[in-house]
Amino acid sequence: MKIQLILFTLFLTLASSLTIGQPLKDTVVDIDGNVYHTIKIGTQVWMVENLKVTHYRNGDKISNVKNSTQWRKLTTGAYCNYDNDPTNAVTYGRLYNWYAINDSRRIAPKGWHVSSDAEWNILEKYLDNSIDTTYIGWTGTDIGNKLKEAGTSHWFSGNSGTNSSNFTALPGGYRGSDGKFAGIRSLGYWWTAIVYGVTYTWNRSLGYGSATVGKDDDEKAVGFSLRCLKDN
Repeated sequence: MKIQLILFTLFLTLASSLTIGQPLKDTVVDIDGNVYHTIKIGTQVWMVENLKVTHYRNGDKISNVKNSTQWRKLTTGAYCNYDNDPTNAVTYGRLYNWYAINDSRRIAPKGWHVSSDAEWNILEKYLDNSIDTTYIGWTGTDIGNKLKEAGTSHWFSGNSGTNSSNFTALPGGYRGSDGKFAGIRSLGYWWTAIVYGVTYTWNRSLGYGSATVGKDDDEKAVGFSLRCLKDN
């Protein structure tokens, strides 16, 4: 009887560790009609997919800038598809410069917003209590694995993701301030809504073979993915 009780307790412990996030039945639709699934992790409700929208909340178009020279000179909101190929957006979402986040017309659907640095800190601490949220660089124990989609359908071979949080992070790559694309299937970068200094802003990153999460600051002209969080 004692052995059965011990085994049952171990089962419950394992089950809880494998399912940290709670997928919700509710979905959210952006102004273009793109549908996003939702997940509750701790007290937060996140979109499961990277943002794909091409219009601000009021219906105004977000500029789709393909030319590299034009991209690096921008000081207004813009988006692009990785390698300027719209089929990449179907899976990985679109890449946005930081000015698109800061636009008063709002890029997130009503009732949602682009996650802040502090809100990423809350998510990280919930998933990995060992993490130092003030550290600049790669940190944590296994939070990267918990956040990343498992397998190699979208990540390169060697992906260490378990997706135990159901966050399902995908490696959409990035567009540098020089306008060049890199990193799809190996790296994912996400803007936060918080500025660091005059020309930089905080972001988060995940790598296919890394169990940790990266925190750094980059130029506002860089193109990164976006994840949205439900308003309180």
